[in-house]
Amino acid sequence: MIDAKVNIRLARPTRDLAAIERFYVQGLGLKVLYRATGDHGKHDLLMLGWREASWHLELVAGSNLSVQPTPTAEDLLVLYLSEPIDDALVARLEKAGGKRVSQGAYWDRWGITVEDPDGYRLVLSSRSWSNAE
Repeated sequence: MIDAKVNIRLARPTRDLAAIERFYVQGLGLKVLYRATGDHGKHDLLMLGWREASWHLELVAGSNLSVQPTPTAEDLLVLYLSEPIDDALVARLEKAGGKRVSQGAYWDRWGITVEDPDGYRLVLSSRSWSNAE
């Protein structure tokens, strides 16, 4: 059986590592946890998150990637903030390359959705994880 406190890494490709870093670091406030440049046929790598969190976001880029980002409207990264969404946070995300979008009645009621520069959707939920349905 897997421990409920297992660490999670969400990995995905990006078209523009600098644009994604700007969005998640300057916009959202994540920290750069690790960075590697693709030498010898490998891809560029950027790991973002908060050191104390049990998850982080791994982004890969470079001319030798075998796939490109193909986000859909249902590819969501949801952060349960347990408080009203700060307008200044949304403004920072937009200034850092994000685009506010509608995610449908449920998520529009319980939060704000912003597309990152690759088109993946970040939902900032005003709910807490314990009362999410």
